Amino acid sequence: MTTRLHLAQALLPEGCVADVRLTIDGGVITHVDKGAASAADVERMPGLTLPGMPNLHSHLFQRGMAGLSERRGASADSFWTWREVMYRFLDRLDPDDVRAIAAQAMVEMLEGGFTALAEFHYLHHDRDGRPYADIAAMSAAVAAAARETGIGLTLLPVLYRFGNFGSAPPVHGQRRFVNDRDAFLRLVDASAAALGDLPDARIGVAPHSLRAVAPDDLGWLAGLAPEAPIHIHVAEQMREVEDSLAVAGRRPVELLMDHVALGPRWCLIHATHLTDAERDAMAASGAVAGLCPITEASLGDGIFDGVRYRASSGRYGVGSDSNIQIDAGAELRQLEYSQRLRDRGRALMADPAGSTGVSLWRDACAGGAQACGRAIGAIAPGRRADLVTLDGDCPALAGKGGQAALDSAVFAAGALPVHQVMVGGETLVRDGRHRSRDAIRRRFGATMRRLLD
Repeated sequence: MTTRLHLAQALLPEGCVADVRLTIDGGVITHVDKGAASAADVERMPGLTLPGMPNLHSHLFQRGMAGLSERRGASADSFWTWREVMYRFLDRLDPDDVRAIAAQAMVEMLEGGFTALAEFHYLHHDRDGRPYADIAAMSAAVAAAARETGIGLTLLPVLYRFGNFGSAPPVHGQRRFVNDRDAFLRLVDASAAALGDLPDARIGVAPHSLRAVAPDDLGWLAGLAPEAPIHIHVAEQMREVEDSLAVAGRRPVELLMDHVALGPRWCLIHATHLTDAERDAMAASGAVAGLCPITEASLGDGIFDGVRYRASSGRYGVGSDSNIQIDAGAELRQLEYSQRLRDRGRALMADPAGSTGVSLWRDACAGGAQACGRAIGAIAPGRRADLVTLDGDCPALAGKGGQAALDSAVFAAGALPVHQVMVGGETLVRDGRHRSRDAIRRRFGATMRRLLD
């Protein structure tokens, strides 16, 4: 089926352009032309249209626990105490619960400007730690939620074998994550089958972290599917760096690079605590830095050195991670503001003499598309027609177009002012509301009331 659109303004690879005409065939952009609307255009989209933002890192089930960890404990609170809250919450979940929570998170992603998701999926087994009869039952729940909501999906089944560096045994709270290599192979195959008829879905793999796998697992995983995306948590917390040095004598990113050759299919999630040499080697490899600025701020992780990484031509994207707030613009704003607070400057992630909003959106789309392993992230021929049109009637955008509209949408509007969202040429959000919002919200509400009763 061929669709023709007229975009009043669009963010193209060369910048913001007025009067853009798109031809879409089979969900893919085939032609991008410039010129006034014609009778052949079946839909006209006012305001500024952006390439949809890929969400390169999420744990969907954590949307259900958002807000439950904001209570000070008897000891100092940190990522590690937050993790205990997470373990207690996930003890309650079955596949139906995960589907309900995942669908709600996906609706919020689409309404917040994210059109694709790389789901870092490590909750696999039943409450007692034994695999379900279908080892990919939880993967199937995620796939079902994606099918219901329409979001583009890259599914990353996670290998999790150990509890800490040095092949320490997993603790009780990790029992639902753990597989040996043979079980993991079955999980990946079954997860790929669960994606079924999802349009343009992709399967990848993910060693959870250097804490959770042995060093020789890294090369084995990388060889499973040599063209597939591969993601890993790394150097998120200083304690992780200290433990790596104590056990292996190497910092986490050094240790990773000792065992695998990083390249463009790798996405290093967080990578917060790097030396200059680690940062520059990571940038040179073509790997993507998977930044989750809102979650990193929430957990007190630290600040990624985005300014110097970008100056080294490093690639990055953003993810909603713990899903405490789901908004593409808010992630970009938090990223930029963290750099400003550290370096006491402004417009630090922008090109020279360029727009901060345009630079952030363009760069994060490119890095996110690479991390998802899909032809998305740009309004260009050959890319999926994933489009986000901003609401020109939003007060923050009044009287503004082009770069000024995008700068204002990211830095002055609060939530990203989304009007319409297409994924693969199909309209999923109109007037800021997902077409299945009400039914999915009701199911999520009932699920949460039961889980928290």
